[in-house]
Amino acid sequence: MEILQRRSTTAQVWGAAEEFIRLFHRETPGAGDPRTRLAAVRAELAESGTYRHTPQELVHGARVAWRNSNRCIGRLYWNSLRVRDRRGLTDSDAIAAECFEHLREATNGGRVRPTITVFAPDTPQSPGPLIWSEQLVRYAGYGDHHSVTVGDARNAPLTEALLRLGWSGGAGTPFDLLPLVVQGVDDKPRWFDTPADAVLEVPIRHPDADGGGDGWADWGLRWHAVPAISNMCLEIGGIHYPAAPFNGWYMGTEIGARNLADADRYNLLPAVGRRLGLDTSSDRSLWKDRALVELNRAVLHSFDRAEVTIADHHTESRRFLTHLEREERRGRDVGADWSWIVPPISGSATPVFHRTYEDRQVSPAYVHHPGAQDRAQGRDLV
Repeated sequence: MEILQRRSTTAQVWGAAEEFIRLFHRETPGAGDPRTRLAAVRAELAESGTYRHTPQELVHGARVAWRNSNRCIGRLYWNSLRVRDRRGLTDSDAIAAECFEHLREATNGGRVRPTITVFAPDTPQSPGPLIWSEQLVRYAGYGDHHSVTVGDARNAPLTEALLRLGWSGGAGTPFDLLPLVVQGVDDKPRWFDTPADAVLEVPIRHPDADGGGDGWADWGLRWHAVPAISNMCLEIGGIHYPAAPFNGWYMGTEIGARNLADADRYNLLPAVGRRLGLDTSSDRSLWKDRALVELNRAVLHSFDRAEVTIADHHTESRRFLTHLEREERRGRDVGADWSWIVPPISGSATPVFHRTYEDRQVSPAYVHHPGAQDRAQGRDLV
């Protein structure tokens, strides 16, 4: 059923292709008159029902998809996205190997580089490959009850499915790397152990610990350096690339205010509050707020200490307004989802809070196709 939903008619592809080709030629100096290229695309569509992007079109399409990402606050540098063209790969072994190489290149010794790797597209004859994993790097969640999960509770269903599929599990720590789940063309999904050398991890340490402050010993926490989304489809000009993992760099609140703090993730606020000696008996003491700030201080301090790229929410908010101004000068509207653009802590202290945005969907784009979230949870994996 999902394969049918991922396919488009030739007329639909042509309409999207024409719009994108004209955009590409309009925004690419030296590309020339689009009519010659449009004629070639129309002929290719008539013959095969699809067409192939030139390398230059692929690069521009992937970058514009980032520019159009309504939920991303870090779009100022959209035109710096590195595009790894791997459209010739369709089998899971080769795709997994390139995903791990993507991580190594994107990590760049800690100076994280925005990167995307694009694998084979859907065609009228066959759907393209899929990456089931939500991100290229995910931590396991062990436990059969939400209140006793060790690790990332969000990944408990996928962890359980992988164990049933034959994965032996990690050491049982809160930060065991999950295997990557890849489905090649005409193949079943398979799991691949994540090589340790492909993942840079940052130990999380509070800044006051460096001064020998009481109660600020090593917390035993860590997080990975590269947030590489891997279960979204890149859509450019009517062509769907269902396996196209991409990354920017972290904003600190993604880790400190969501991944480590959310009640359905690591749920660390109660533990941090106790470590701080706060009165956790009543919400009116604002212990959660104080614990949240200190956890986020620890994340930013730790990444800086490790010389790994990370942004803070105040700086990134100002950068987003710079992005808006630049795009407006170029005559381009910027869509945004307010609930994602405003940081999850100190929202009203950032300039992005005090504006409204139009949540408009345009193409090229990164989208979740039907079933993506179910696959990320390992449903029907076994």
